[in-house]
Amino acid sequence: MLKTFNIGGVHPEENKLSANAPIEILPYPKTMIIPVAQSLGAPSIPVVEKGAKVKTGQLIAKGEGFIASNIHSPVTGTVTKIDDALDSSGYKRKAIFIDVDAEEWEEGIDTSADLKKEITLSSEEIVNKIKEKGIVGLGGATFPSHVKMMVPQGKKAEVLIINAVECEPYLTSDHRLMLEKADEIMVGVSIIMKALNVTRAIIGIENNKPDAIAHLSKIAANFKGIEVVALKVKYPQGAEKQLIKAAINREVPSGKLPIEVGAVVQNVGTAFAVYEAVQKNKPLIERVVTITGKGLKKPSNLMVRIGTPVTLLIEHAGGMPEKTGKVINGGPMMGKALNSVDVPVVKGTSGIVVVQDEETKREEVYNCIRCGKCVSVCPMGLEPYLLAVVSEQEKLEEAEKDRIMDCMECGSCHYTCPSGRPLLDYLRVGKNKIMRSRKK
Repeated sequence: MLKTFNIGGVHPEENKLSANAPIEILPYPKTMIIPVAQSLGAPSIPVVEKGAKVKTGQLIAKGEGFIASNIHSPVTGTVTKIDDALDSSGYKRKAIFIDVDAEEWEEGIDTSADLKKEITLSSEEIVNKIKEKGIVGLGGATFPSHVKMMVPQGKKAEVLIINAVECEPYLTSDHRLMLEKADEIMVGVSIIMKALNVTRAIIGIENNKPDAIAHLSKIAANFKGIEVVALKVKYPQGAEKQLIKAAINREVPSGKLPIEVGAVVQNVGTAFAVYEAVQKNKPLIERVVTITGKGLKKPSNLMVRIGTPVTLLIEHAGGMPEKTGKVINGGPMMGKALNSVDVPVVKGTSGIVVVQDEETKREEVYNCIRCGKCVSVCPMGLEPYLLAVVSEQEKLEEAEKDRIMDCMECGSCHYTCPSGRPLLDYLRVGKNKIMRSRKK
């Protein structure tokens, strides 16, 4: 019997249109826009000025806070300005603009395709290297990876869980990465295991990717302590707490982190980035991005330099379809619509979904019929119908008491509601108000 989590979950139509599309390298434009806020935590501080000449892989913004990440130039060129630019959230934030010249890599970066298996750095050196090269969680949360590997005093990591689930409909970037870079991923997993001082790692993959399961299982046989586990197809299996429950049958308490149950979770794309950082001295300046949608001529998986405008990905896929309703940053369940396709790809961009007009129309909203479907599908065991009401009425203390902050915003409640109620919208508003209140 396939493993999975035991509370809630849904099974949206998958639409993995780009699953068989090999990773292609996307040419980058003449001007790159690199935002200085690309991870959870404080924005990075620019260390270059207007007129500076930079090489590919050179540090251009330093993460000064405890939760922050370094940012490196994805290209060789000249810094033309440091100014505000529109980001995927629709706000203008500080970014570094670079006009591109002929490529010249920063000294010490290995750009060869040769596999380097021997791990020579110590645990502490690995964590420092990951911090130095700006590696963040590539599953979407963009939490600085080095912070996850710094196990708090009094806690002990027992198992590393690699999130290779990719349960979001449409997205296939992790799937293709597993098929094409499996050896590098395995070395990356071994590096993270050494950093955490653990002897066991589990790679969780949903059963709708049998080719990836077979491929990684075969290669994992040559790596000590790494196990590939097939999981039942159920959304949101890729969420940390649900994946931990599915993989090792442990429950993370409300408000706590995975380390409370001895687990550390990293995305499979992050494992590949860790390999490149530690073994090749290469910073995180590019990533695989899925560009997909039912109206696109060529759904694709692209290796994209950070700072490339989204519009270039759409052009590669055949151009914007005539009857486009929305362009979503991320997957359709947890992603958010873009205000502009001129915004740049950043470290957290896992996919771009071009949605047809008829698919974006919201259903007519009716009164709640108390069917309980939103409760039955909530993977956190919450009562979304109740939380939506108290959020709308701004009863924040009641919402907090009823654990609204445990909501992961997976959208399962919204997806299943027969009355078309925008439950996720209400929950997001409630959470944001509580967070603003806490900051005050």
